[in-house]
Amino acid sequence: MEEIVGYARSLSPLILALDTADLNEAVKLSRSLSSYVDVVKVGLELFCAQGPQAVKGLKEEGFEVFLDLKAIDIPNTVASSLKVIAGLEPLMVTLHTMGGQEMMRAAQIEMREYCSKAALRKPLLLGVTVLTSLDILALKKIGLLDSVESQVIRLSRLAASSGLDGLIASPLEVLHARRAFGNEGIIVVPGIRPKGVAPDDQKRIGTPGDAVRSGADFIVVGRPLRDSREPVKVAKEILKEIGHID
Repeated sequence: MEEIVGYARSLSPLILALDTADLNEAVKLSRSLSSYVDVVKVGLELFCAQGPQAVKGLKEEGFEVFLDLKAIDIPNTVASSLKVIAGLEPLMVTLHTMGGQEMMRAAQIEMREYCSKAALRKPLLLGVTVLTSLDILALKKIGLLDSVESQVIRLSRLAASSGLDGLIASPLEVLHARRAFGNEGIIVVPGIRPKGVAPDDQKRIGTPGDAVRSGADFIVVGRPLRDSREPVKVAKEILKEIGHID
């Protein structure tokens, strides 16, 4: 784990979220930002539309892939599914911590053993804590009565004890997640909005600087880059804000 974590932390901290079903569009946007982005996020929309070819095509372009599928199911199903994904050699893969400790442990053990036998690079398994589209009212409606911070801390500790490689946490809870999980893990933060940019459907957002100062290794940015007339300018401003470039 130490080797792959060290490699990941050597990459640009800006992850480009490819929120589209069109692989050609995704590749075009990725190419335009290749001087500032090393990792691109393939989520449900692009993966459902293009399947494994989305990962393969972007890797052929020279990008590392953050495969954000938020896997959650019974332990055997998740572990078996991740073995299929392992053949694509993404840098990072997400699963949902609400699947429980047994699921997370099974996924990590199965991936470690399978990748070792198949001579594959094992992806970092990252646990999703609380989606950035949820707030305290939304949590109460599904029966979670504690604060968002308490839920994130609880799930972060559970992910750490289950052997995961890191977490997904919002800008508002990344500091709590970092303290609960520890410094050795990778923390990826979505819900990033530069100052003055609309939150869209995100409830718990923060600026790039807020997230990195609180302990984020990577920040995920989609619409502010995709919808900008000058995405290169926006990317440079984000990286300057977090001190990655002058």
